[in-house]
Amino acid sequence: MSLLTLSGLTARYGASQALFGVDLEVGAGEVVALMGRNGMGKTTTVKSICRMIPSEGRLAFDGRDLHALPSHRAARLGIGLVPEGRRCFADLTVAENLLAAARPGAWDMDAVTAFLPRLGERRHQRAASLSGGEQQMLAIGRALMTNPRLLILDEATEGLAPIIRQEIWSVIGRLKRETGMAILLIDKSLRELRQVSDRAVILVRGKTVWSGAMDTLTADVSERHVGV
Repeated sequence: MSLLTLSGLTARYGASQALFGVDLEVGAGEVVALMGRNGMGKTTTVKSICRMIPSEGRLAFDGRDLHALPSHRAARLGIGLVPEGRRCFADLTVAENLLAAARPGAWDMDAVTAFLPRLGERRHQRAASLSGGEQQMLAIGRALMTNPRLLILDEATEGLAPIIRQEIWSVIGRLKRETGMAILLIDKSLRELRQVSDRAVILVRGKTVWSGAMDTLTADVSERHVGV
C-alpha cells in the first residue's frame, strides 16, 4: 500500500491554475524523485501535499484524505518538510530551532545531533551565524525532530558549493540506508538522484508526463522533459 497517493491532483493560485493532473505515489521506505524544469509545478505539488494551498483530486496519506486537514494536522500525521530556501529561524539557536519542531519519537535532540554532529557542535549558535550548508543541515534536523514517516526535501542542495552539496547527498543516502524512511526528493542533480532514488516522476506544465523505476529513466526522456 502506498504511503502517499496523488491522483489527478489540480491546484490554483487564485485564478491561475498551476497543477493540471499530478499522479504520484510514495511507498513506505521508498525514495521517489520528483523531477522537472523550473516552473513545472514541483514546489506547488509539495505545497499541496503539506496543505499550504488548496487543491482538488485524490490526495491521501496512509489512506487518509488530506484535503480536509490544515497544514499542522497534516504534519502531525507524519509529513516532514525541508523547504526550499531552508527557512531556519534566524534569531533562534540551533537547539531552539530543533526543539521548536519536536514531536515525540525516536528522533530527539540526542538522536539528531548524533546523526548530524555539526548541529551538536553549533547547538548554542544562532541560525543566522551558520553557513549555508550548516543551515541546510539544520533544516533537515528540524524536519527529523518532527519524527516524520515521509520526509520531503525541496531543492536541498540548491545554491550550495559542490563540496557542501556532496555532504547533503551523503546525509540523504544515510537516511535511506539507515532509517528506511520514505522520502520525496526534488533536485536537479540527475547523477545523485539516480544513486538514491527508487523511482522518478516527471512533471511538465503541472502534469505528470512520466513515472517509473529510476533505472528505466532513459537519457532521451530526461533530456526531453528535464533538460539533463
